[in-house]
Amino acid sequence: MRQKMANSIRFLAADMVQAANSGHPGAPMGLADIAVVLSEHLSHNPKNPSWLNRDRLVFSGGHATGLIYSLYYLWGYGLSVDDLKNFRQLDSKTPGHPEFGHTEGIEITTGPLGQGIANAVGFAMASKFVGAQVNSETAALIDHNVYCLCGDGDLEEGVSYEACSIAGHNKLDNLILIYDSNRITIEGSTSLSISENIRLRFESQGWDVLECDGHNFDEIDSAITAAKGSKKPTIIIANTTIAKGAGKLEGSHHSHGAPLGGDVIAEAKKAAGFDATKSFHVDEDVMARFRCAVEKGDLAEREWIHRQKTLPLMEQNEALAALQNPDFSRIQWPSFDKADATRNTNGKILNAIAKGIPSFLGGSADLSPSNKTELLDMGVYPKGRNIYFGIREHAMASITNAIALYGPLMPFSATFFVFSDYLKPAARIAALTGIQHFFIWTHDSIGVGEDGPTHQPIEHLSQFRALPNFYVWRPADGAENVEAWKRALGMKKSPSAFVCSRQNLSVLPVPVKGSVAQGGYLLASDENATITLMASGSEVELALKVKEALNAKGTKADVVSVPCYDLFIEQDKAYIDSIIKPNSKKVAIEAARGLEWYRLADEVIGMDTFGASAPADKLFAKFGFSVENILSKIK
Repeated sequence: MRQKMANSIRFLAADMVQAANSGHPGAPMGLADIAVVLSEHLSHNPKNPSWLNRDRLVFSGGHATGLIYSLYYLWGYGLSVDDLKNFRQLDSKTPGHPEFGHTEGIEITTGPLGQGIANAVGFAMASKFVGAQVNSETAALIDHNVYCLCGDGDLEEGVSYEACSIAGHNKLDNLILIYDSNRITIEGSTSLSISENIRLRFESQGWDVLECDGHNFDEIDSAITAAKGSKKPTIIIANTTIAKGAGKLEGSHHSHGAPLGGDVIAEAKKAAGFDATKSFHVDEDVMARFRCAVEKGDLAEREWIHRQKTLPLMEQNEALAALQNPDFSRIQWPSFDKADATRNTNGKILNAIAKGIPSFLGGSADLSPSNKTELLDMGVYPKGRNIYFGIREHAMASITNAIALYGPLMPFSATFFVFSDYLKPAARIAALTGIQHFFIWTHDSIGVGEDGPTHQPIEHLSQFRALPNFYVWRPADGAENVEAWKRALGMKKSPSAFVCSRQNLSVLPVPVKGSVAQGGYLLASDENATITLMASGSEVELALKVKEALNAKGTKADVVSVPCYDLFIEQDKAYIDSIIKPNSKKVAIEAARGLEWYRLADEVIGMDTFGASAPADKLFAKFGFSVENILSKIK
């Protein structure tokens, strides 16, 4: 029966790719036998895909959607045969790569190789943290596993090295990585590009390593059973054949990313005893076996709910409820009355949030003393809320994405702004997926100073402002910083980045009109102003000084602070026109590339080169961020 179930998956996947005339049949057909056995081990509930204690299944090789959608159809997650027939078509439930929130049951958006492994590590880390808060020595509310299917491409990406190192260090014994070792890449044999010993690599990182024939059901079953009992994270090296069962294309790299062809599929079906004239067909006995997942999963969740009602777990239930239902009114927001760096004010805000919200946690890429992100007196992960990611920015951000999607947690990650380059792929997935991930990026401009141009972000503000559904906050003082956080905490379907200064910034005057929550507001104003000065972060203080100089020369000016450009341009025209006088000459000042400001400004005073190594004040003067230079530009 297992063989028939596996072949049903194979031919569903092949039919989907053939109907779409695009896709990847090779990996789904090679993984079909593993998928059947994994179905027997997986604890999940198709009736309630958000059940907290379900096993998580991550498809790091997101191109294997023929397998993914076949499984979710067979398990009963609401996909129909018509959905499979509409594979890769506009507005279908079955896009080319799996998207969280688009197809029911998908745990996280994957596709860029390697990130899925880091996501799986994140889910495992999240479960260990929640378990540390709500489990006792005698009873566990959180005791599920995290499975991840990956291929050679995933393991070649650097993010997988970073993430697996973290997993081994933290002894994530509920993490099971199944490596589809088919020895084939798009270009041909893996021997063209990789020759390392995967077993030794993972053993050196503190993992258990198991190996099996990926087409032998008993060996697969034994390997998964052993992995579930391990005290370490486990990788199962499953030796498979790409496009298993595809006749002359079995084992060929030509099966990776193109339809097999109608003749090849028909011959393969005949060889397996299937009706070659039928497409998208599943026999009733196969469907019945797969659909057992519905009753089995519903029973597992009911037993879990019953377990919660037992007396020994009452205290743990209260802890879980506190994680799941954050009360923002408990946050005692700090106030600031003197000049300070926004990295410092942000650090105080982080601690205030953490004291009020038990689900708030995070860490830095080995920079917490500089990022000011340590949560004081709150311990070390997994029992505490300070996560030590090491210098692994990409894995940190991908892990944090998964922690945010796990359920009851609100995580942040942190590094220097210039090193956001290392984690951009994960930031993009956060925006695309709608993940409430808080990015803390300090040392925001040439104000970094003596560390020089390698550490001074120039194009980065523009890059992240260009990212849809991603909100970049660059506060100009502590008060703006507080208001930015209040707004960001309520943005449940978007990531936010807090870009903070190293140098001290003065306290701003009381706003004239508008608010931080609208992205930009009128900070200082003259009646009948002919000049509008716009800025963010440290340049707002400079804009106020330029206004004073203009006033001394008899020119009236407004100053507009724009702590969140992305949010400001989303406001309606009436609001924007009330903040920026349409008939005034508009000048944007920002110690960065600043090209996006031309949407609002007539003139942009920004950076046209990289920075240099010198004290911050000398750099601002050298690159034109002085009252005198700006006045000459305005004139």
